[in-house]
Amino acid sequence: MRSNAVIKDEGMRVLAEQLGLVDAERFIALLRREPFDYTEWRRDLYKDTPLKEFLEKANELQASASPRE
Repeated sequence: MRSNAVIKDEGMRVLAEQLGLVDAERFIALLRREPFDYTEWRRDLYKDTPLKEFLEKANELQASASPRE
């Protein structure tokens, strides 16, 4: 199991790579500024995606992911 510090470091690295450092910081600030229910957000994120499409994308992502240690 990875430590909280490792997860935070990896999360920030991924955000910075995908959004750039400035937008990654803005994203974190947005989350901290507003009341935010992650579970509700995730539940609504894919509500209009057909299950077949969701599973295809998940399989593609898994196939493209590098193996974890």
